[in-house]
Amino acid sequence: MLCQLEGTDIYFLDMLMRGRITPGMRILDAGCGGGRNIRFLLTQGFDISAVDINPDAIHKLRQLAPHLPKENFRVESIGAMTFEDASFDFIICNTVLHFASDDEEFERMLKDLFRLIKPGGIFFARLATSIGIEHQIEPIRGRFARNLDGGERYLANAELLHHFEQQHNLTALDPLKTTIVENQRAMTTWVVSKPRI
Repeated sequence: MLCQLEGTDIYFLDMLMRGRITPGMRILDAGCGGGRNIRFLLTQGFDISAVDINPDAIHKLRQLAPHLPKENFRVESIGAMTFEDASFDFIICNTVLHFASDDEEFERMLKDLFRLIKPGGIFFARLATSIGIEHQIEPIRGRFARNLDGGERYLANAELLHHFEQQHNLTALDPLKTTIVENQRAMTTWVVSKPRI
């Protein structure tokens, strides 16, 4: 089993260990890349879908999941996904949201993700933020800033994330958890759920 979990993000592994992902759930990895967080789930028979703007990444994932319909794996960007509303019990968006170019794109990405969550479903995100390093980043325009490692990213803060929780009637399942990686960046784990009808 350990080799099947190789490469899985430790913060996503926490979701598995705490029972937030259970058999029968329909799961979306939005911005899946190589699929490191869904490889284990694919071996366990979960109904997995994934999107990424990289056609090679999607092609490789389709090869790993011949038992699932090809249309589960789509070359699409977050903000323009074609899945039906309320399609997923659990959505993963790991290290993707900070690639937004501005507030408008960040909001468009989140609206697209939130519309896909079923009532009672969970949204899990890891994203670079300014939390805890506010005075160490170099603002460029709006929330777009030069990070400690020199990379330029859209850096949300706690107030903005809580604003989206309220705006979309989401419940925080955990407090925001931020890891400050020395001289590089601050990474925040954000886990919320959509209310049941």
